[in-house]
This record gives sequence, C-alpha cells and structure tokens, in this order.
Amino acid sequence: MSVGSYVKQSANSGLFTLQLADTDRKVFSEFAALVPKAARAAQRRALNKTLRWLRTHIARSVGKQERIAISAVRQRLRAYPVDANGQARLWFGINPIEASRAGRVRQSRSGVAVAGRRYQGAFFKRVYGSAPDIWIRTASKHFDASDYPESQVSGGGKQHGWVSENSSRFPLAKAKISLEDIRPHFESWVGRVHQRLLEILEQELNYELQKYLRSSGSGR
Repeated sequence: MSVGSYVKQSANSGLFTLQLADTDRKVFSEFAALVPKAARAAQRRALNKTLRWLRTHIARSVGKQERIAISAVRQRLRAYPVDANGQARLWFGINPIEASRAGRVRQSRSGVAVAGRRYQGAFFKRVYGSAPDIWIRTASKHFDASDYPESQVSGGGKQHGWVSENSSRFPLAKAKISLEDIRPHFESWVGRVHQRLLEILEQELNYELQKYLRSSGSGR
C-alpha cells in the first residue's frame, strides 16, 4: 500500500522517497487513461521539480540551524530523479562535517574561528589529505574532551564531533560539526514536500491539459 512520500533513517543518512499516495494515484490514473503520455510527462516534471525544491529547502534550513555554509550542506545531498516506479529520491548524509567547511576560517594567535565557533589553541593547516583543516594537538592545554561531549580521541569511544588522527609525531584531533540535531526535522520535511508535490502536480497537469486542448482546437 502506498503511503505517499516518506523518509528512512540510518546511522549516517536519511533517504527521502517522493511518490503519490494511493488516493492521489487513483485520481491521477483516471486522467492518465485519457492522455497517458501527457500524464506521465506531468508526473515526471512534478516529481523532479519537487525533488529540487526539497534539496534547496533542506540545504537552507540545515545551513541556518547549524551555522554551516549552504554550499557545504548541498554537497551532502544527492538527488535521484524519477525512476520506472514513479519514485524520486533524495539522500542526505548526516555524518559529522568538517568545521573548516562551515564558512570562512580565520586563524589568530589564540586559535581558529569559523561561522561563529571558536577553537582555542587550534590551527588551520593541511596535515592529512589535500586540503587544510582545523586541528588541535590532543596534548594541548586547550584540548579538554569534557568540553566536547561528542568527541573521539585516542582510546575513546566512537562518537561524533572531534575525530582523532594519529601520526608517529603527535596525536591530533580534527574539528567537526555534528548533524545529529537535524534528525527530528526529517518527518516535518516529508509532510511539507508531499503537499508541495501535489501543488506542482496540479500545475503540471493543468499545463498538459491546456496544451492538449490547444492542439485539439477545443481551447479556442
């Protein structure tokens, strides 16, 4: 039984599936029986437009809530256009995101600041990988795991936030931002996106109907 659009969550992601509910599908099928090609085109456009709408609004909402650059959030969103089953999907990775991607990084003598966050005693430098990040030595007097309840340091448990990186010279921790707080909003997004899908589908069906009437001469 189709329940309309829905979301499934896992440990590190959320997957939104956009589709018509049974009641809406019945009405749509009746129209599709009259002009099947036009109806399929309208459905495809409606789902893909709604998918883009959802991607845009999630990026804006998460960026504002977590104080992260929208461009960085959008990199965590992967859209899958309409498939043969009439479903469109949006995958959202919610693993912790590097703090250096949250906005413009500012280095000072006392540490690093980015997007309203301050990392005392940290430094912005390329240590591992091809791009610079925000790091702190775990031996630093400014590093206190109790100040970062979602941290992971050498010998610690598996949590989100600061992630340790070890070398033969000294242990380092990379600053990351947890996205766990966005989970409660998933269901509300699904509710809004389904309503938006019906609005856009109505517009697209009306467009196809008007085009059909014009081509048949009935709209004159």
